[in-house]
Amino acid sequence: MEFIDNLPPMDLMRSEKMAFVQLIIPVESAHRAVSYLGELGLLQFRDLNADKSPFQRTFVNQVKRCGEMERKLRFFKDQVSKAGLISSALPDLRTEIELEELEIQLSEHEHELLEMNSNSEKLRQTYNELLEFKMVLQKASGFLVSSKSHAVVEERELDETAYSKNRYADTTSLLEQEMGPGPSDQSGLRFISGIISKSKALKFERMLFRATRGNMLFNQATAEEHVMDPVSTETIEKTVFVVFFSGEQARTKILRICEAFGANCYPVPEDVTKQRQMTREVLARLSELETTLDAGIRHRNKALSSIGFHLMKWMNMVRREKAVYDTLNMQNFDVTKKCLVGEGWCPIFAKSQIQEALQRATFDSNSQLGIIFHVMEAVESPPTYFRTNRFTNAFQEIVDAYGVARYQEANPAVYTVITFPFLFAVMFGDWGHGICLLLGALVLIARESKLSSQKLGSFMEMLFGGRYVLLLMSLFSIYCGLIYNEFFSVPYHIFGGSAYKCRDATCSNADKVGLIKYQDPYPFGVDPSWRGSRTELPFLNSLKMKMSILFGVTQMNLGIVLSYFNARFFSSSLDIRYQFVPQMIFLNSLFGYLSLLIIIKWCTGSQADLYHVMIYMFLSPTDNLGENQLFWGQRPLQILLLLLALIAVPWMLFPKPFILKKLHSERFQGRTYGVLGTSEMDLEVEPDSARQHHEEFNFSEIFVHQMIHSIEFVLGAVSNTASYLRLWALSLAHSELSTVFYEKVLLLAWGYNNIVIRMVGLAVFAFATAFILLMMETLSAFLHALRLHWVEFQNKFYHGDGYKFRPFSFASLTDDDD
Repeated sequence: MEFIDNLPPMDLMRSEKMAFVQLIIPVESAHRAVSYLGELGLLQFRDLNADKSPFQRTFVNQVKRCGEMERKLRFFKDQVSKAGLISSALPDLRTEIELEELEIQLSEHEHELLEMNSNSEKLRQTYNELLEFKMVLQKASGFLVSSKSHAVVEERELDETAYSKNRYADTTSLLEQEMGPGPSDQSGLRFISGIISKSKALKFERMLFRATRGNMLFNQATAEEHVMDPVSTETIEKTVFVVFFSGEQARTKILRICEAFGANCYPVPEDVTKQRQMTREVLARLSELETTLDAGIRHRNKALSSIGFHLMKWMNMVRREKAVYDTLNMQNFDVTKKCLVGEGWCPIFAKSQIQEALQRATFDSNSQLGIIFHVMEAVESPPTYFRTNRFTNAFQEIVDAYGVARYQEANPAVYTVITFPFLFAVMFGDWGHGICLLLGALVLIARESKLSSQKLGSFMEMLFGGRYVLLLMSLFSIYCGLIYNEFFSVPYHIFGGSAYKCRDATCSNADKVGLIKYQDPYPFGVDPSWRGSRTELPFLNSLKMKMSILFGVTQMNLGIVLSYFNARFFSSSLDIRYQFVPQMIFLNSLFGYLSLLIIIKWCTGSQADLYHVMIYMFLSPTDNLGENQLFWGQRPLQILLLLLALIAVPWMLFPKPFILKKLHSERFQGRTYGVLGTSEMDLEVEPDSARQHHEEFNFSEIFVHQMIHSIEFVLGAVSNTASYLRLWALSLAHSELSTVFYEKVLLLAWGYNNIVIRMVGLAVFAFATAFILLMMETLSAFLHALRLHWVEFQNKFYHGDGYKFRPFSFASLTDDDD
């Protein structure tokens, strides 16, 4: 035990020791102190104003101002991106500009931009109207000229309609009068010209037809130029129309329909000379407006470029200022209103750095009073903080996805670094596929600096975050693939010749029959001669199934051993005596013994049936084993182990609740007053800084909890061991799937003396390998390895009911941008 106690603390094994600290900060240095702590990023503040709404807090006005500035900056960013300009990279995080000065600058810039946008929209609207007028003049004049020269054709078209003869005669005479050289009177045929969106033209025509009961003539032509919407900046296709009608009532109806459909009507003179003169005027005004618009766009882009140069710096500054005031709002004002009182958690190793930052803040703010920083006792449990690097962070995230470790309990991530990729490789073992994964991982690692600064998609971000997990998974896959002797399911004589040869020189089918062992076993991995033999599947099934049980029992024992170190660390002798010891006895009396039988059978080459041995160990423990006996004294050993397993169940269930009840009654016997929380006895029982609330002891609740835990372990010992057989099942599935693609696709295609068939077969094989074996099978093996760690391994010792250490840090603010 002394040897264990003297071992150096393992990195990542326990979370960092935390201290609960209190800060008393003078008002004049509060802002600078919190800013320096944000740059340091090692102090997590507690919210001392949780009972107050955001609007009742001290610095609510400053937070509102920062929020308003963020809104303006988002508006600037949107305008810069719409203009197609690029914001410059952040030159320096520090800046001399004050927040008040920045607020004034942003207001001026916003006012200027809004004014420019308003003027630009008005000019664009006028430009669009003139452009539409020009198109209407061009198209409508063509309709009018065409109508005059082809009156007979118009009559024929009207004749084909379903109107009565009298109505047709009236319409024809009115049309002829309108087309005459004299001006049309109020009772004659008139027209309205305009322009409408192309998508609405058909509905517009139908509505006109119904409203006038067919007493109209509708001509339309697609506009040659697209019109840009000044608000959405999208180009819209337009259609020019001319509606011929008769009567004031019809005119009123048509104008209302035009207004409802958003059609713009423009007056077109019947006189050709006036049309030409009006067209020249419109073109001249369009030219002037284009020049004005271009000058406005250049001026606006110049202003946006000036803003874009400082945009990232301003956004970072405002984001920091808002975070500082949000943190200040978590602190209490002293009664005198001259200092702020804050509380929080920090790692013990960071106390000196925090004190140094606070001293700098006092000096830089020219404060007469220093900042008081002292450690306090805490009632609640401290947060969990593990210092990780680029390599270990992904494995820690895998564990944290199940649950964050309780403060200073054993961290599974230390072992997950090796066991997770190894169990993945047991299911995925193929050194050809492993090399493909390795190449992908190396590409991600080689481009690490470039990819880390880019915005990736969700899938690529997940892949990039797990690049080192992928690296270890690929390396272990190559190792297990060499043991299985599979390269895209094909075995190779890498480590020497086979231990088997043909029985005689006339052996025609040496892969199937007639093989005899003539030398020492194959030095590393599976002998390639097993491939294609009649006993290949039984041999590999037996090997991988027994190997899965050995790995499973080993990892579950590791989990129980870690529960011992947890109990020892928290000075809980009850958990060692009445939880660790019976669990080790129960698991190893049954499945530890099974693992021993597997190893003995491998070493001796015995033909004993282990299924029979384990079944009759329970059904008939006293019967003679006969040919299933593997070693001397096996039967009495089995009886002893079975008795130990039976004793271990009540050992787990009954003593601990009754001992806890006895300790509680002795501890509080004769006391009618509350327990002092600062007594030495409390600190000895609960050494972790976090004194828990003394609640009333509920024996029935403790007993039920212990009963559930015991039943779960007993049943879980069986189900978890069986669950590790997924290693065998997925390994077999991966191997057989690879074999099918190799033999039934690639070799089958290669059997044809046709280059096209061979290329098609090679393409199908490559596609199946990439998408099924390298993507779907990788994901499947990854998820199964994840389940084995979360359920089978971690439930033996890991509570996972802690909460993460989330310090106030400016670095996390920049990561959470947008």
